[in-house]
Amino acid sequence: MIRVTDLALPLDHEPPALEAAVLAKLGIVPERLERFSVFRRGNDARKKTAIKLIYTIDAVVQDEAEVLERLHGDPHVKPTPDLSYKFPVMAPEGWSGPRPVVIGAGPCGLMAALILAQMGLKPIIIERGKAVRERTKDTWGLWRRAELTTESNAQFGEGGAGTFSDGKLYSRIKDPRHLGRKVLTEFVKAGAPEDILTEAHPHVGTFRLVTMVMSIRETIESLGGEYRFGTRVEDFVLEDGQMKGLQLSSGEFLPAEHVILAVGHSARDTFFKLHERGVYVEAKPFAIGVRIEHPQSWIDKARFGPNAGNPILGAAAYAISHQASNGRAVYSFCMCPGGRVVAATSEEGRVVTNGMSQYSRAEFNANSGLVVDINPERDFPCDPLAGVRLQRQLEEKAFVAGGSNYHAPGQRVEDLLAARPSTSFGVVQPSYKPGVKPTDLAEVLPGFVIEALREALPVFGRQVPGYDHPDAVMTGVETRTSSPIRIRRGADFQSINTAGLYPAGEGAGYAGGILSAAVDGIKVAEALATKLVNAA
Repeated sequence: MIRVTDLALPLDHEPPALEAAVLAKLGIVPERLERFSVFRRGNDARKKTAIKLIYTIDAVVQDEAEVLERLHGDPHVKPTPDLSYKFPVMAPEGWSGPRPVVIGAGPCGLMAALILAQMGLKPIIIERGKAVRERTKDTWGLWRRAELTTESNAQFGEGGAGTFSDGKLYSRIKDPRHLGRKVLTEFVKAGAPEDILTEAHPHVGTFRLVTMVMSIRETIESLGGEYRFGTRVEDFVLEDGQMKGLQLSSGEFLPAEHVILAVGHSARDTFFKLHERGVYVEAKPFAIGVRIEHPQSWIDKARFGPNAGNPILGAAAYAISHQASNGRAVYSFCMCPGGRVVAATSEEGRVVTNGMSQYSRAEFNANSGLVVDINPERDFPCDPLAGVRLQRQLEEKAFVAGGSNYHAPGQRVEDLLAARPSTSFGVVQPSYKPGVKPTDLAEVLPGFVIEALREALPVFGRQVPGYDHPDAVMTGVETRTSSPIRIRRGADFQSINTAGLYPAGEGAGYAGGILSAAVDGIKVAEALATKLVNAA
């Protein structure tokens, strides 16, 4: 097959126009085109009045060699790459060797466990939270009744933090082996909509994610994998720098010399325990700030102009950044079109916000993190866990400012810019549940964050008209943008000072989102399996 990239057509083009464009690009008559398919479709909305759809096409043609030779110098016409996934090893039939352990059942742990199971290694999956159906009930308990279950919430439980998010399935990671395609293919097999294979910025939304992770669990179990829900790893037993086993909250000691650590960015007790046991942990950059909300119609108009509301385009997104004069980077994070701001804490007496949307992205408001960077070298150079302590401090302040009842503190943009507390909200109503208390976010966030936000908001208003509208609402705090630590690993994917421990995913500092975490889970599973099978 031949892959044609960057094929641009008008937004309102008729279906036959796509085939005509393929023929024109390849310089062939219709009889030579046997078939073609859309590999990916995105859009170019830089000119709001002339938005274009951008296609990547795979075509089967007669005399493919002639076409490729003739168009040799065209960077947009190449042979279609092999996207099929190939297992690096397979366990012998009836594997009876050591069973690898995966800690965490989020996107990283889920894909790591699936790959291990498909290679015949029958992994054991340890998850501190509940299975996804029960977890969903507990999560809604916080949103509807302000009742927090500390081991079953938007952070902990089957599916991980990504389950209660926008469900974005795209990433900027380098992926020369096309492992992301393996992830998307498995997700479609598990019930995700097939358009995630072709859309340039695919997403699935929360409700779809719930059924997907259940389906993948069933696959893992059918291949010999074993889940242990409601089980927290309380300690790591090491001997001479080698993993030997795990002490579980059930009281059981689980012998384990091959452990994938996929605990996510909120497993703070695990971070402290690893550091206590001498596993090398270092601070890494992350960001803190707020969730900002606007009516989705404002964002659609700002990005798409007269084409706002076109069903092909869907709900508009944005990505913006500004380097503030105080040296801090301010940027949008995890933008959720047509979604809501949700309560995402996992610890008592703390308030955390996140964004979530459904597949339809049909809710009234758009939201994103509006965050300011934290750099360990500048902010806390000598303490690898200082970022965790900062997160907790700010979350506790947000809890108090919101009324000490898991309501969140909020403020209108106009009031933040004017350095005065908000007493009410205007045309933009906050979506966070169980509720938002108007207040002054300067009482919650560090001064350098407030300073940077005040400078950046008018700049963003010029980039996205309406962004700095007086009634736009900011809800605090957004602290869990990414893990504040990295558990450094070597080229063999093992901890640099603890053999048999494989740090993985977002919690270990090696990913940032569902797709990148899932891809990292595959890489780590491959490394572990290769070492285990080759040593047998």
